[in-house]
Amino acid sequence: MSLLEVEALSVGFRSSGVVLPVIDGVSFEIGRGEILALVGESGCGKSAGCLALTRLNANAAVISGKSATFETRSGKKVDLLTLPDRELRKIRGREIAYIFQEPLSSLNPVFRIGDQIAEVLELHRPEVSDRDAEVKRLLGAVGIPDPGVRMKNFPHELSGGMQQRVMIAMALAGNPELLIADEPTTALDVTIQAQIMELLEELRRKNGTSVILITHNFGVVAQLADRVAVMYAGRIVESAPVPELIANPVHPYTKALLAAVPVLGNENQKLVTIPGQVPAPADFPPGCRFCTRCQEISTALAGRCQKEVPPAVEVAPEHFVSCWNLSSEQDGI
Repeated sequence: MSLLEVEALSVGFRSSGVVLPVIDGVSFEIGRGEILALVGESGCGKSAGCLALTRLNANAAVISGKSATFETRSGKKVDLLTLPDRELRKIRGREIAYIFQEPLSSLNPVFRIGDQIAEVLELHRPEVSDRDAEVKRLLGAVGIPDPGVRMKNFPHELSGGMQQRVMIAMALAGNPELLIADEPTTALDVTIQAQIMELLEELRRKNGTSVILITHNFGVVAQLADRVAVMYAGRIVESAPVPELIANPVHPYTKALLAAVPVLGNENQKLVTIPGQVPAPADFPPGCRFCTRCQEISTALAGRCQKEVPPAVEVAPEHFVSCWNLSSEQDGI
């Protein structure tokens, strides 16, 4: 049962009087209690797309699409793309919460962390009478020791790991149905990473919380996610259940990402890199956007890859890939 269904989401940014497409026709869905991972290099549009769903990206000049249908706690289905701002504010923070990538830049430096969490309670759970007690409970739930003391700290008085936990506590304060976690473990040491991943899994298990996990880390994906969508230059190029994608990657970009993951304990492994870099939106090719870096492109397909957008092909149950190699095999080319 889907909690959120996004169909053909597009996002553009204005630059020098021109709107540049950052997200182009992205579609995905996430079920209740499911963890969906969005992976890809920086600049592929993972964060921009999720921010646009809740209109937290004020710099976006264009946010459009067929629909982004979200089922609220009351069972009502609403389109996030057309919902009036007043109605969206009731959902944002209460039913859809966001864990931002940089906690110190997201927390207000002049307010104590307890007051910042209490503000979320005031806005989204006014029925809570003893806010201090609830703040302590939330801080304790995310593993912060001595929450009664720590709630009086300012953000700069906490370590990076604790700041991230405070961000998670704030996101959980509204008891959201959907949690969008943007690189929640990137800046943390491996011990804290493991604790944060365990916390997200516990939220899913106990509360049925759905999670969109934005990450570069395939180790986190393998350990935590149910399904994964691989994004490149504003498009999803491959999506599948996690075990299927890791065992049978098909798109050249997915293969390259997995090949670049170091193997723990293999001291003789040569680190693999992907030649080139993600193109800027002004330089997106009209066809497959990975074609300029693809190591599997053939002479016969070069023209098609450069000029035509490949369709999504189902290569296995729930495993979709957008690559002209597959379409050409089906056409007998």
